[in-house]
Amino acid sequence: MSTTLSPVEINPLSSLDVWEDDLLDRYPDPETIAEGKTAEEFRNYETPARESVREFYRLNHTYQTYDFVVEKKKDYLKFDKKEMPVWKAFDFLNTLVDDSDPDTDLDQFQHLLQTSEAIRADGHPDWMVLAGLFHDMGKVLCLFGEPQWAVVGDTFPVGCAYSDKIVFSEFFSKNPDFYNPEYNTKYGVYSPNCGLRNVQLSWGHDEYIYHMMKDYLPEPALYMLRYHSFYSQHREHAYDHLMDDHDQEMFKWVNLFNPYDLYSKSPVAPDWNQLKPYYHQLVKKYLPETLKF
Repeated sequence: MSTTLSPVEINPLSSLDVWEDDLLDRYPDPETIAEGKTAEEFRNYETPARESVREFYRLNHTYQTYDFVVEKKKDYLKFDKKEMPVWKAFDFLNTLVDDSDPDTDLDQFQHLLQTSEAIRADGHPDWMVLAGLFHDMGKVLCLFGEPQWAVVGDTFPVGCAYSDKIVFSEFFSKNPDFYNPEYNTKYGVYSPNCGLRNVQLSWGHDEYIYHMMKDYLPEPALYMLRYHSFYSQHREHAYDHLMDDHDQEMFKWVNLFNPYDLYSKSPVAPDWNQLKPYYHQLVKKYLPETLKF
């Protein structure tokens, strides 16, 4: 689809991190993780950035249809685009240059390292530390030509009625599924409490990294990866009617992970030379030598 879009429709945000700015505006958090800054000091953007976020969600809510999700999963979950050693994959991710983030001059890898280090400092299991290190790896979708709105953004179920708890939900009126009687009821193509494993969520980096890691990490880590952007559920509880008891239990892990994702940024770069032995051993413990994208 990206080849048929204008440059502005492909990149409505000045950077992917502008989406995270909007999250911090919507979901401020106590300063239990962030060091050296209060929650109010994070993400000091001018008002026009909010307009770019509106445009981002207009595109996201217009084009993220059930058929679009199925098409993207069929394309990308073959993992036939690229194969790299694990540590080269972080170099690849770092080609997503971000000069607009007011919170940090650190590259993508260093942000991930800050997330994982905050998790490790609080004594959580090593597989959760690894989830922190890899949770945004799926943003490499942008490097394969995907538009921003098919990479980041709050995720939500497709194939059923869109909740008004989803940010900028008014833009779903432009989505053809909004008028499709197969998809626009409370349950749509699903059944009550069918379990999220049976539900299609909007396409983006969460779903992509989940499938990349699903053979290697324990289930709580996979829930963290797959649902960390599903804010209409883990913040607003808008889709309890699709979740089963197992989902409800596992979302305790998603809720535990989320603050480390949003609030761990610091202007101080982690000392990679000091941390390198630990992370090399950690990656070796859980992952193969190369990753397929």
